[in-house]
Amino acid sequence: MPKSKKSEIFDHVILKFTLGLIVVVFFIGVFFWLAGRFDWIAGWAYIGLLICGQGSSTAYLWRKTPDLLKRRGKLGKGTKNWDKFWLVIFGLLFLAILGISALDGGRYQWSTMPAWLWSIGAILYAFFVFVFTWAMAVNPFFEKTVRIQHEIGHRVVDSGPYKIVRHPGYTGMIIGLILTTPMLLGSFWAVVPAILAVVWTVFRTVLEDRTLRLELPGHEDYTQRVPYRLFPGIW
Repeated sequence: MPKSKKSEIFDHVILKFTLGLIVVVFFIGVFFWLAGRFDWIAGWAYIGLLICGQGSSTAYLWRKTPDLLKRRGKLGKGTKNWDKFWLVIFGLLFLAILGISALDGGRYQWSTMPAWLWSIGAILYAFFVFVFTWAMAVNPFFEKTVRIQHEIGHRVVDSGPYKIVRHPGYTGMIIGLILTTPMLLGSFWAVVPAILAVVWTVFRTVLEDRTLRLELPGHEDYTQRVPYRLFPGIW
C-alpha cells in the first residue's frame, strides 16, 4: 500500500534527525576538542540552548508546515549560483565564530566577558527562535536558498512579521544568533568573525531583494508598503 504524503514527510524528517544527530555528536567532539576540555560550562549551556531552541521550533513547524521542512533540507531547482557561494562563505564564518569562541572561552581565555552578558545573550537567542519560527510559520516559501519557487505558486507574503520588515528571518538571525554566540560563549575575539557574518548577511538581503524585484510579481509594490529590510525605522 503506497505511503501517504505525510508519512513520506515523517520518514524524511526522521532521516534528517538521524543524520543531524550524527553531525551534532561530531560537532560536539570537535567543539570541545578545540576548547581543550569537556567541563566547559558555557559550551554545554550553548549546546543546550541550541537543542532546546531548534527542537521546539521544529516540533511546532512540523505540525504547521511539514512540507516546508522537507524542502528546506535540499537545494531547490533554480537556486541562484551566487547564493550557493553565499552559503559556503557564511558557513565558514559561523564555524570561525564557534572555533574562536572555543579556543578563547574554553582553552586560552584570551578575553573575558562579564557573566551578565550571558543572560542577555540567552534572551536574544529566544528572540531569534521566536522570530525565525514565526516567519517560517506564515511564509510557506521560506526555503534556505534564494530562488523563485514557480512549482508551488510563489507569491509575496505580507502577513505576520512581514508587515514590519521584509526579511524578519535575517533580523532574528543577526540579533539573536550571529551576534549573541560570542556573548553566550564568552569571547570578545569571536565578535570579529561575527561582524563579518552580519555584513555578509546584510549583503544577501540586498541581492535577494534585487532578485525578488525582478522576478516575483507584486514584490515591487510590497517594498512600497514595507520599506524596511531588516530594522523598522532604520533600514
